[in-house]
Parts: sequence; structure tokens; C-alpha cells
Amino acid sequence: MKRPILIHPDPRLKKVCEPVPDLSDDLRRLADDMLETMYDAPGIGLAAPQVGVTRRLIVLDCVKDEGEEPRPLVMFNPEVVASSDETNTYEEGCLSIPDQYADVTRPKLVDVRWIDRDGNAQAETFDGLWATCVQHEIDHLNGKLFIDYLGAMRRQMITRRMQKLKREQARA
Repeated sequence: MKRPILIHPDPRLKKVCEPVPDLSDDLRRLADDMLETMYDAPGIGLAAPQVGVTRRLIVLDCVKDEGEEPRPLVMFNPEVVASSDETNTYEEGCLSIPDQYADVTRPKLVDVRWIDRDGNAQAETFDGLWATCVQHEIDHLNGKLFIDYLGAMRRQMITRRMQKLKREQARA
């Protein structure tokens, strides 16, 4: 089931999320809904707070090439356990901040640990776009948005655009 995506500014997007104590069918259903919502948007990542749930859950799939098999990942309680000194800069966007993009510099490589939808501990090193995406989504779990990496004037300008968008949507 597709879920509505919260648009910035929304106080739920700035909350630090609670860890998932144990997996339930409801949480697995939430993960499935999030994947459906992410693919439909379309996006390459989505965090639970973006659909109004303050739990440590993200989904991502950075496979973009035609004909390449999708690789949906569901991560409960993900955490970066190591990161490289080398960095990458990508133009980032966010489903909660539609049509706004900015260059963000992050570690090029990150080691991430998480629990998969079956309750198994997982660990993987991510590189490039995957590394950027997983860091962006984990930031959401800590109440941080990609615009928080920008200067104050640029951040305020984007926030004003989002406030205007929300007013327009409310009138529609």
C-alpha cells in the first residue's frame, strides 16, 4: 500500500527515531509499503519518518540501469560503523523536499550494519551512490535532512519553497 510522504517542514522529519526492538508482521508490512511508495515516487531511498513513523527503518534500491535486476534493501536499525576519509559529492534530492537539489559531500565508502526483514544481522560496505543514499536515509533517522548540510540562506530559501508548496497543496 502506498503511503503519503511528509513534506518539509514537518516536525516528524526532525525527530530522532526509536530503535526497532523486535520485528513484527506490522513492521514487515511497513517495509513493503515503503518500498512500494519509494518505487512509485520514484526515488532510490525512503526512511520511516518520511511516512510518519518514528522507527529506525529505511529502504533503498540504487539500481537505475535498464535491464539490471532491482536490489531492494530493507534495513532495520541501520548504523554506519566505519567510513572512509575519501569523500564523494553527489547532487542530492529528497522525496520530502520535492524538486530541490544540492551538492552534498559525504564519505565515499561506509560500512553499515543492520537487521534484515527476516531478523538476520547484515553488514556490507557501500560505495558511490549506494554509500550516499544509505547515509542520507540514516540521517533521516537522526532527524537530519540533506538541506542541513547547506548554508543558512540556501536552506531557508528551500524551506520557504516547501512551505509555499504545502499551502498550494492544501488549497487544491
